[in-house]
Amino acid sequence: MLNSLASGRRLALRIVLLQLAVALMIGLAFLALGRREALSGAAGGAVVALGTALLSTRFFSGLDGAGMALTRLLTGMILKWVVIVGGLVVILFQYKLPPLAAITGLVVAYAVYLLAFRFKG
Repeated sequence: MLNSLASGRRLALRIVLLQLAVALMIGLAFLALGRREALSGAAGGAVVALGTALLSTRFFSGLDGAGMALTRLLTGMILKWVVIVGGLVVILFQYKLPPLAAITGLVVAYAVYLLAFRFKG
C-alpha cells in the first residue's frame, strides 16, 4: 500500500477547506457587482465543496475489501454529482440568482479539486 487511509482523509479535508476558501473569495470578488452576484458565486463554490465532502465521507466510511471500496467510490461520485447538479438547479431556478457568478464559483472550486491531486505536496 503506497498511501495510508489517514493521509487520504487529510487530503480530502484539505481539498474541502480550499474549496470553501475559494468559494468565499469568489463571493468577495463578485461583491463588486452586487450582493446577489456575491451570494451566487459563493453558493456555486460551496455546492462543489459540499459534494466533495459527501464523496470523501462516503469513500472513507469504512475499511473493507477492494470491491466495497470501489462501490463506495462510485456511489460517492454519483452522490457528489447529484448534489452539484441539484444545487446548481436550486441556485439558478429556485432562487433565480445570476448564472455567471454561480457557474464561475462552481468551475473555480472544481478546479481546486483537480489541481489538489496534481500538487498534493
